This record gives sequence, C-alpha cells and structure tokens, in this order.
Amino acid sequence: MAHAALPSEQHQGVIEPVFAFHDAMPTGVTVTEKGRLFVNFPRWGDNVPFTVAELRNGKVVPYPDLSINQANPKDPAKGFISVQSVVADGRGRLWILDTAAPGFSAPQPGGAKLVVVDLATNKVVKTLVFPENVMLPSTYVNDMRFDFRVGDEGVIYLTDSSLSGPGAIIVMDIASGTARRRLSGAISTSVDTAFVPKVEGEILKVRKADGSSQPFAVASDGIALSADGQILYFCPLSSRHLYSVPTALLRDASITEAQLAEAVKDLGEEKGASDGLEADASGALYAGDYENNSVRKRLADGEWQTLVHDPRVLWPDTFSIGPDGYLYFMANQLHRQAIFHAGKDLRQKPYSLLRVKIDAAPAPTY
Repeated sequence: MAHAALPSEQHQGVIEPVFAFHDAMPTGVTVTEKGRLFVNFPRWGDNVPFTVAELRNGKVVPYPDLSINQANPKDPAKGFISVQSVVADGRGRLWILDTAAPGFSAPQPGGAKLVVVDLATNKVVKTLVFPENVMLPSTYVNDMRFDFRVGDEGVIYLTDSSLSGPGAIIVMDIASGTARRRLSGAISTSVDTAFVPKVEGEILKVRKADGSSQPFAVASDGIALSADGQILYFCPLSSRHLYSVPTALLRDASITEAQLAEAVKDLGEEKGASDGLEADASGALYAGDYENNSVRKRLADGEWQTLVHDPRVLWPDTFSIGPDGYLYFMANQLHRQAIFHAGKDLRQKPYSLLRVKIDAAPAPTY
C-alpha cells in the first residue's frame, strides 16, 4: 500500500534565484543604484583566485581587475588580501572592506583597509587604511554602513566581529581617515555566553577531528543605519539580540564608554540569530535568521514579521536592497563548513544569491 504524502513544513515568501556559485564560497553582495551586482569571496580556505567580483553577463568577473585581487607583500595597503564585504554607497562608488586576515588570522599590519572604486571608471579613487589605534590582533572588520550627511566627507560605521577578542563598533571619519573603537567589549557587541545556536537540527560548534569541540563565538556582526542616519542597529552573530544606539553619541568623542553603553537599547531576541542586517527607506529593518532558514522584517513600529521561510535559505548572509525593490541576499551554507563537522566539508554547490520582492527603496546615505 502506497503511503500518502505527509504534511510538511510550510514555506513563506517567494524567493527568486539570481545567481549560482560553483567555485569559492561568497559572503557579501551589494546592488548599486544602477543595478550592478558585486560580490566577494573571503580567503577562508577555498581556492580564491579573486576576492572581489562583478556579476556580469552571467559570469563572475574579477573586479576592478585581477591584479589588484592579489595581496602585495611589499605594500599591504595595495592589493586585496581577504575581502569580507562590498557595499555600494548610492553615490556611484563601491567600497571594499579588506580584513587583511585570511583564515581569520591576525590582521596583517597596514593591510586592513577600505578601498573605494569609482563605478563610472572602474578605478580606485581612495584607500583608507585602518589606523593602529582601532586594530587589535584579534580584530576582524566585517560590515559597514555610510552616512554622508555628517562631517566634511561623511562617516563610516563598521563592526569588529572578533572570534577571540572584544567586539566593537568602529567609527571612521572619511575626510581625515581617523577612527575610534566604540563599545569595545560591551555587552551589546559581545558574544551572548548563554546562546546555543542550532542549525539544521544540530548544535553549531567548532568540532575537531579528535572529538573535541568549542562554542562558535563571533562578536558584533550585522549592522544597519536608519533612513535618517540617527540610529545604528547592530547585533553579534553569536546572539539573538538586536541592539540600537544613537549615532550622534557614537561620533561624539566626549561621550564616555559608560555613557554610550547606557544609551544602547536592547530590542530583544525576536529577530533570531543573524549574520546580516539591512534597512530600507521606509523605516523597516531586515535580518537573517540562520537557525530557521528565514529572513525577518522589523516594521517601523517594532513589530516583526517573517518575510521568507524556505529550506533553500541555508545561512542567509549579507543583504542589499536594489533599485528594483528587491532584497538581495546570499545563502552560502556557512554552517556546513568543515570546521563545524570534524574536518568534513558538508557544503553542496552551488551557493546561491537569492532575492525577494519588498517594494521598498534602500535607506538613503546622503
């Protein structure tokens, strides 16, 4: 007797495949105001011939060219060492965040940097090397958001997603290149020690071949800036909490760390555990929920909704809103890497770039 089809978990939302990656694992994606798509591949162990690329005519093309995608041992500020994030700024430029920390090693001195490419000419127009005062041996610069409405040339907010040291928000002034660590080691930028992540029915731990294991602990990671630039949202990767802080206080050097920590709001755990955040122009916030193969949306009034729930959303990592009203995001199976499975790589190619219609514009930067 044939068995009748059994009930199964319901899908929510409609995701559209945009691109399939059959080689190195991507992490970041960004869509420019003209619809160009850029991605990056950190050098975590895969064969990564180029760490930044444009998706062009169905191909993955090194960007801005192949030569700059190679580390320059003589001048770490020149070539790309290991890029973690790419973000289009809405003003015709692509910002490239180089951790200078391949394989999560200590960042190479003078190598952690922001490289700015003019999208009209595809040429590098600015390089900002992170000053020594914000770079610890444990620092892993992860994601960034811009606000060109303040300062002479604007400001950048970045997360330090350390695996072994304090997390932080790094605030960099674009005109001077000066930067400060804020909330370094604060509760809001730190691993939640009570957090036990479960992905695909298994507790996510770093598991070694000898049977030993340790918690997967990553500090502040996801970051998003409100449409008016007044509130910064952020979250540790190893936590379900969402936090916010007024940006004016982050930028004000006279505000002490104690005062700043007091001003941080804990917005609860409803979003789930996230590896990426994004904000739109209408006041909504978007967050991955990697434990539940989901993308969540926080309305301007604080209410949460599930935007997408789909078994193909295997570790949603990095979000970008395009001019077409779609939210683009990576599903890269990060949790299936060999480091979590006693040396056995469980990732199944291809990795996916997906999108979902949200009918919203990206939060303005100027």
